[in-house]
Amino acid sequence: MNNTIFRFEVPANEPAATYAPGTPERAALKAELARMEGAPVEIPLIIGGREVRTGRLGRVVKPSEHGRVLATYHQATAREVGLAIEAARSAREAWATMSWVERASIMLKAAELLSRKYRAGLNAATMLGQSKTVQQAEIDAACETIDYLRYNTYFASRIYADQPRSGFDQLNRMEYRPLEGFVLAVTPFNFTAIASNLNLSVALMGNTTVWKPASASLLSSWGLMQLYREAGLPDGVVNFVPGAGSVVGGAALAHPELAAIHFTGSNATFEALWRGVTEHLAIYRAYPRLVGETGGKDFVFVHASADPDEVATAIVRGAFEYQGQKCSAASRAYVPRSLWRRVRDGLADRVRQIKVGDVTDFSSFMGAVIDEAAFDRILGYVARARAEPGVEVLAGGGGDKAVGWFVEPTVLVTRDPRIEAMREEIFGPVMTVHVYEDADWEATLRLCDETSPYGLTGAVFARDRSAFVQACRVLRYAAGNFYLNDKPTGALVGLQPFGGARRSGTNDKAGGSFNLLRWVSPRTIKETFVPARAIDYPHQREP
Repeated sequence: MNNTIFRFEVPANEPAATYAPGTPERAALKAELARMEGAPVEIPLIIGGREVRTGRLGRVVKPSEHGRVLATYHQATAREVGLAIEAARSAREAWATMSWVERASIMLKAAELLSRKYRAGLNAATMLGQSKTVQQAEIDAACETIDYLRYNTYFASRIYADQPRSGFDQLNRMEYRPLEGFVLAVTPFNFTAIASNLNLSVALMGNTTVWKPASASLLSSWGLMQLYREAGLPDGVVNFVPGAGSVVGGAALAHPELAAIHFTGSNATFEALWRGVTEHLAIYRAYPRLVGETGGKDFVFVHASADPDEVATAIVRGAFEYQGQKCSAASRAYVPRSLWRRVRDGLADRVRQIKVGDVTDFSSFMGAVIDEAAFDRILGYVARARAEPGVEVLAGGGGDKAVGWFVEPTVLVTRDPRIEAMREEIFGPVMTVHVYEDADWEATLRLCDETSPYGLTGAVFARDRSAFVQACRVLRYAAGNFYLNDKPTGALVGLQPFGGARRSGTNDKAGGSFNLLRWVSPRTIKETFVPARAIDYPHQREP
């Protein structure tokens, strides 16, 4: 028996490869892109380690060339979801009782495999299927996924080591039990790393999952399943069931052993799942835990002491990297009138430099948005904003979906800070700017706090330290991740745990110990060495 008390050290974040001309990683990635574009795959369900084909087929297409099919996939019916739940339940006991160090070893092996063997393939799948540029794919599918795997083992070691004090006559222990039942993992299209973490953070702590991946990201999700299997993840720990959300969610919510939901996606979907849990509350063995990260209406707030060039760069990178399809993307800005001319000119100049195109062209800064519904929704927001009095289009405003779903990087300027484009999440490359009078700094801070129902990310630019202090106070609940002199995107695992509250989710902070604690049910164990024999206490005795 291995009776070592093991502690993992703090890992370093995975370095991002450059993919500069002439580098081996560039050549390997180009080869994988060509191979995947020329060889569509068939994606089955994976239930209890078995490949399952239902014959109910869907297609994965390339957003920047929507006539190109990258994969066909089989969709689950209620029957397959039921089988996946049973597989998760069957695998749970052996997985839960396995030493956490053994579970962590599987995670670390997956990280090592991804850093080498799977890097080019998973990046290529993310680029083609999710329309990410090479740089966006590298920091997501490779670096962030690896960081979650490595940092989670470190945070888990700290959790398991956290034990109560014991007295001389007793021994006190804390047992961090996995949840009682299975976890439904519902993952989004936009981040391969999130798709991985929503399953493996749960699994690391001894739980098993039924995984409903987003259909648009199935090429990379399928790659993750291959990675997990080679890393040694036992059959049934993660069960892969693509399909309609109503089918997968409906069957899972109706099962008495639903222990939790781990979710990233839209507010509407998360709220529907929450209502479904409430409607079934009486059937559950234990109250399910709901952990979700939803939307954002993320801001860049500029003080008069800020550097205009730094502001313009942060707005462009924060709003237009990955076509604004990040819950953390900057989508509204407040700029003082004294700086507006220089910020405006900087914005216009930088937007002109943006190349929108196929992500297999490494010179592209932006690709296509994920699908036609997103294209139509985004341009609908732009059209309604243009119809508002006092709105100016500084840049962009159009799109073309003839070949791919391409939306221009768009900057709107509004006199009214409460228009729809300043309040609602657009999830596309649209930035709306309100110019405020310098004397209205504090009032505009309060306006920023009150305008949107979200509370995910935000940034403040200033050179005046007192401005930071005041902004932090007024915007205390406006952002769960708050940035000073930086764009409001790009949180690093282990360094900036990520999540927000209000309508942005439950703020359980992926990338830190907060999230992992949600996947355990602690039990306190007290052992008394010499139990009492008499029932009386000293105060009862006669003098």
